Amino acid sequence: PRSPGEFGSARYWDRFFRQRGQRPFEWYGAFPELCPVLRKYVRPRDKVLVVGCGNSELSEQMYDVGMCEDIVNIDISDAVIRQMQERSGSARPKMSYLLMDMLQMDFPDAHFQVVLDKGTLDALLTDEEEATIAKVEQMFAEISRVLQVGGRYLCVSLAQAHVLKKAVEYFSQEGWVVRVHQVASSGDKQQFVLPVFVYVMTKFRKIPGSAPQILEICPEEQDKPMRMESAERLVAAVKDRQHYALLCSQISKSPCREQVSLDLCDKESGKPRYTLHVVDSPSVKPSRDNHFAIFIIPQGRETEWLFGTEEGRRQLAASAGSGRLLTVALHREQHYEGMAGIQAELSGKVMELAPPGLPARQQVPFLSVGGDIGVRTVRHCDTSPLSGEYVVEDVKGDDSCYFRRLIFLRNRNVVQSEARLLAPTPLQGQKKRRKDKKKPSPAEPPGAIDKSYLCCEHHKAMVAGLCLLGGPNALPGELAVLVVGLGGGSLPLFVHDYFSQARVAVVEIDPSMLEVATHWFGFSQGDRMQVHVSDGLDYVAKLAAEAPAQYDAVMFDVDSKDLTVGMSCPPPAFVEKPFLQKVKSILKPEGVFMLNLVCRNARLKESVLATLRDIFPLLYVRRIQGEVNEILFCQPSPEGRRDPAEMGARARALEGALRQPGRPWDSAYALADVLQAVHIL
Repeated sequence: PRSPGEFGSARYWDRFFRQRGQRPFEWYGAFPELCPVLRKYVRPRDKVLVVGCGNSELSEQMYDVGMCEDIVNIDISDAVIRQMQERSGSARPKMSYLLMDMLQMDFPDAHFQVVLDKGTLDALLTDEEEATIAKVEQMFAEISRVLQVGGRYLCVSLAQAHVLKKAVEYFSQEGWVVRVHQVASSGDKQQFVLPVFVYVMTKFRKIPGSAPQILEICPEEQDKPMRMESAERLVAAVKDRQHYALLCSQISKSPCREQVSLDLCDKESGKPRYTLHVVDSPSVKPSRDNHFAIFIIPQGRETEWLFGTEEGRRQLAASAGSGRLLTVALHREQHYEGMAGIQAELSGKVMELAPPGLPARQQVPFLSVGGDIGVRTVRHCDTSPLSGEYVVEDVKGDDSCYFRRLIFLRNRNVVQSEARLLAPTPLQGQKKRRKDKKKPSPAEPPGAIDKSYLCCEHHKAMVAGLCLLGGPNALPGELAVLVVGLGGGSLPLFVHDYFSQARVAVVEIDPSMLEVATHWFGFSQGDRMQVHVSDGLDYVAKLAAEAPAQYDAVMFDVDSKDLTVGMSCPPPAFVEKPFLQKVKSILKPEGVFMLNLVCRNARLKESVLATLRDIFPLLYVRRIQGEVNEILFCQPSPEGRRDPAEMGARARALEGALRQPGRPWDSAYALADVLQAVHIL
């Protein structure tokens, strides 16, 4: 057509069908694909009206397979009606073709049990102009008039958002039940990429008042409909499936330039069940049998660098030696029946994401670490007014070690706090019973917290930064340390336990986090450890006004609740110049301010660093490999500047002082190694 408006013109369609001749024109939705859906809603004795029939074979095929025979077809094109009357003729005596405008039909009220529309609504509703909407509403009103109560309007459509939204809103407001079926694809994506949908609108008598709307969607792989709470949510669900179809088409034809991420959701709850990343490795030359592989990430390990970052996944794909690797992360709210169950569940879906050129009937391997899906046990879940939903979970890491983690579900891919769990030790004098051969469950991890172990690299860097304190030949003795941000309490606990003369004050805005740290992470208060439930901004401001220059070290490890600013740690207010001046004022002249900075916005990060340089004449940075975190060591006096050799020597001395008899010390804490990568800014 020269313009979308011609789709509603009888002259256009006459010209179109004359030029096309006898060849049937099927826009989309071949009968074998539509048949399973149509059979649910068309009964053999139904009287069926097909609006805008064109020269499609759909009515003929329904007739020929015995689905239904009493079929009336109408169209505004005289040319196509005469063509179809000649084509069907006496072969289908109970089926008729009539020249009629669906906007003004001659049929009596409640004359049909089914009205079938294949692409007609899509052709009419080409825009949202007032005149177009008026025609569409007239079409809907006529369909409603000729349908019996309990009758079905079946509309085959590509479900453009404005088309679907208009149909759903109109009929749901009339009190009809609206269900959207996704039509199962034949697998031939060459002709048409977008999925086809069938709207099923079932007519009910309109109930006065505000009756609840019944809106449902049936994805192609399941019969059971999913209830949607609103028209907007139904339109969004359809849009998700359209995007997925486009994605599958795209990546089946060419490699992904960037890693693609998508969620596969649970059929019952609609919640994410699997998170998939498609990782292509153009530089890898796969063997004949290794074009495509699936890697199941063990539960609880999806946040690790190898699995949780683009660079890590690239390395994983290279080590797997496959041209395309599909990583699969498992969600904590879901239950999984082992590797075999996951493989059975995903095997059909993952093949839709196969790379171009995958040989037919190629066996695709499912890989994992150690061949299992890992262990994740949710110990506690709750909601905090400040931090939102959170969970405490135990996960199995490498070498059968277990770790306890705190996760804020608003940012579920980030571990907020982590602690290693101690392996269980038998009680003294306890003998093993010979008869009791029951082995402990591998899914039941130990419970005691290993307080000697710092899981987070940025916490290790902060501990190492304490070697910046003291005179030329002195190491820190009595220390006054302020930690803003408690989390699970690992950092203040470590400072308290390993620096026997340290007095540690912790500021935490969320009282729920104090409960979590106490009950689940082995945190406790005492003479040298006090927690103040307060806003860190207010607490520092009060100290600056009442008791300046009292802290040897101030550590900020506080997350931002606003995920839109590009800086997840700390909140922007904590790095504004007036506040940082207050931080400087509560430090002793030779003290050190340590800041955990997590900022993905390059311009914002440069602004933060410029502000810090204005206030602190001496600034060091320690970048955490494989993470966005950077630890900034800020000192109020330039006289504290140390060269790398001196810093290394002091770090080794500090480590030696902390390695006291009877006190466990993890070999991972080579403090000198931590500080080797420190740069002066």
